[in-house]
Amino acid sequence: MNRIRIFLKLSAESIAFALHALRANMLRTVLSLLGISIGIFAIISVFTVVDAMEKNVRTSVESLGDKTIYVQKWWAFGGDYPWWKYWQRPLPSVKEMHQLAARSQSIEAFTFEAYLNGKTVKYLNNSAENVTVALVSHDFDKVKSFELSAGRYLTEMESNSGRAVGIIGSNVANGLFGSASNALGKVFEVMGRKVEVIGVFKEEGKSLLETEMDNTVVLPLNFGRNFVNIRSDRIDPFIKAKVKEGVPIQFANDELKSIMRSIRRLRPIEDDNFALNQSSLLSNNITNIFSALNMAGAIIGGFSILVGGFGIANIMFVSVKERTSQIGIQKSLGAKNYFILMQFLFEAIVLCLIGGLIGLSIIYFLAMFVSHAFDYPLSLTGHNIMLGLFISALIGLVSGFIPAYSASQLDPVEAIRANG
Repeated sequence: MNRIRIFLKLSAESIAFALHALRANMLRTVLSLLGISIGIFAIISVFTVVDAMEKNVRTSVESLGDKTIYVQKWWAFGGDYPWWKYWQRPLPSVKEMHQLAARSQSIEAFTFEAYLNGKTVKYLNNSAENVTVALVSHDFDKVKSFELSAGRYLTEMESNSGRAVGIIGSNVANGLFGSASNALGKVFEVMGRKVEVIGVFKEEGKSLLETEMDNTVVLPLNFGRNFVNIRSDRIDPFIKAKVKEGVPIQFANDELKSIMRSIRRLRPIEDDNFALNQSSLLSNNITNIFSALNMAGAIIGGFSILVGGFGIANIMFVSVKERTSQIGIQKSLGAKNYFILMQFLFEAIVLCLIGGLIGLSIIYFLAMFVSHAFDYPLSLTGHNIMLGLFISALIGLVSGFIPAYSASQLDPVEAIRANG
């Protein structure tokens, strides 16, 4: 217990000596802080941006549904499968969706979806540009996760009959009608057709994967078929299936593969002419992608930290040289080697921690500015704060150890004579 009390007392005295030394050489202290501050800013800012991007992408992937399977012509080129074979594949059809629904035991709901991007919708003199028009079958609401801020979803009769009704995103509602509450019952024009608004999607915010519904108009598939060829490669329609609770997604995937091969009458030796893709495949790749980005950021920021560390070591050597006679006096009065070691070591650590705090403060205020100015969620997490402080303390420990150790080994007599 006495040893702990003595250690804490020595630590407090060492920190007091360190702070006094830093105040006594303010210009040198400021210049030393710059190197560490820039280094911490470089490495933690990269981690902060990457964390924000990863969170955004993961949120987007989760909105796709963690137990959904896509039946498509293609997802991405992969392996040794030639691109022209992808091109020759037939597009999924509504008939195939109904056949899958009739034969599948592991799927809760199917939906057929086709998307047209970059469209302009109009209401009187108002218009909304770059709108995504989604043509969907009735069970879209059972497969896709979303909320409505006003109105209702399509009825089965509206979907089957192809009635000219639609649900619009919050951005579309604001652009055409000023607000969601003013949109219900209004008739707007999309691709030359008049459509009545029966619902408005709740605002979701920006997404890196562009999965949000804010800038989307959802129309019944049977209505869209009147003016759009949904069996077009330009539209690239797909079937989306939601797996039942408790059913392993791989089991459902194997079942759908077997049924699709049967529907398309593929022989055992023939390759699949369709793709079954899962949103979970994206989730599995996200970790690897962002781990690589974090590693690249750590390497880039590491060089800045390294330069700052050399600067701290250089300053500490100068500090030891300037205070050589003081060290000699302290040792002649009975100061132990470990007290001298801790004195300079704490000085280096405190210096680096102050520099780290400055760098973290800059990141914090920049993150607040970006979040408010560009409407992009960017925040300095507690994990990154602790990481920044840990790196700062570690750099102080490593950079200050050799100067501190050399100071602790000085002969008191020679040290007093050095500047005498």
